[in-house]
Amino acid sequence: MSMETARLEDMGTELGKAIADSPAYQRFEATKAKVENSEEAQQRVQKFEQLRQEFMLARQTGEATQEDLHNLQNAQAGLHELPVMDEFLTAQAELDAKLAAVNDAISAELAVDFGEKAGGCCQD
Repeated sequence: MSMETARLEDMGTELGKAIADSPAYQRFEATKAKVENSEEAQQRVQKFEQLRQEFMLARQTGEATQEDLHNLQNAQAGLHELPVMDEFLTAQAELDAKLAAVNDAISAELAVDFGEKAGGCCQD
């Protein structure tokens, strides 16, 4: 491994640690744990995921109805109305905004969108 590669990896590790230590990330992790430990939230997540899977299958077969979509939307709204889920979604949005700003700062020095390229997907 070259010195340059090692230095870049060290800087990446430092950035990762700084992100993990940031208030936005800490809040995200704390609210995520609350959702994971909430029986009511987990029940609603399971209900929503089941309805979402059923809807996607019905959509693929051309059998999805407006009522199916309405039921899915109601389940999502019921999930999001939980205070613990609302707090998590707010924390997630805050973290996403911070990470987008970090991506913008890195990408400003490059000729590509760093986050997009780091994701590993091929883009046409």
